[in-house]
Amino acid sequence: MTTDLQLPDAVSNLTPFQALMIPVALIGAVFLSLGAQFQSRGVQRVEARLGRQSKGLSVRHVLGLVSSGYWVLGTLMLGVAVVLQLVSITFAPLIVVQPLGAVALVITTWFSSRSTGVPLGRQARRAVWTCIIGVAIFVGIAAFVGHESAITRQQLVTVLVILAVVLALVLVSFRFVAKHRNALYYIVGAGILYGFVATLAKVTLNRFVNHTFDWLTVLAIVGVIVAASLGGYFVQNAYSSGSADLVIAGLTVIDPIVAVGIGVIVLDEAAGAPFIAVAGFVVAAAIAITGVFLLAKHHPQGRG
Repeated sequence: MTTDLQLPDAVSNLTPFQALMIPVALIGAVFLSLGAQFQSRGVQRVEARLGRQSKGLSVRHVLGLVSSGYWVLGTLMLGVAVVLQLVSITFAPLIVVQPLGAVALVITTWFSSRSTGVPLGRQARRAVWTCIIGVAIFVGIAAFVGHESAITRQQLVTVLVILAVVLALVLVSFRFVAKHRNALYYIVGAGILYGFVATLAKVTLNRFVNHTFDWLTVLAIVGVIVAASLGGYFVQNAYSSGSADLVIAGLTVIDPIVAVGIGVIVLDEAAGAPFIAVAGFVVAAAIAITGVFLLAKHHPQGRG
């Protein structure tokens, strides 16, 4: 019996070893969820001891986090999550494994509700599923139209230039928005920055594997460090002004959308995709991001 049904290129072409990266990414999502919970608890305890700042966490607060057992444990768990993510994106297509972090949203939501005894409520649960459905549609389209190809020097330069512009916009906007302690601002900023981290990490690791290390790779590494550091600071401020569920929702929605978006627009991973696929990307991204805003509005533990 024959069939004309074809699996997505990004999935059907996976080797057994690449397929093994899927459970690796899923385990990483578990550590991401637990790490977020413990870090959030650590930030809240430090603020309870030192007081809340009107313009984000101060140097004193950041140093206080290092002495918080909860925050240190959460950081170690997030470190494990990052290592597992790097392993998965090194040996498997970014569009297949990167969005699996959305599993962390479900785990975090359940864990948070159980540990606090505060039920999410119908609207908040609907917001969570809106996020997940939007990401699933986005990634599903990417899997069907996406493909991996060699990354040219010009493409890497383009990604680095875009990152430089994003960093400048984030730093400028921080001066005007930080005083309002807006959780969504920090979450969106962190998600965008981590999307670049994932993309540049993928490029850097592939260049190491393929023995094509050059000065551009060094710039990519610098970009990863800067974006990850600033993104990490934004995440800690997001914990200070919002729930861990909301932080994970933003990161697991915005991060993969940015990473896959760069892959599609800059790295030509969806070259030749029909217009309906492009429209689908836009609609799916809008659905997922809407879910984040709804969760911010209806989450029972929202802190403003």
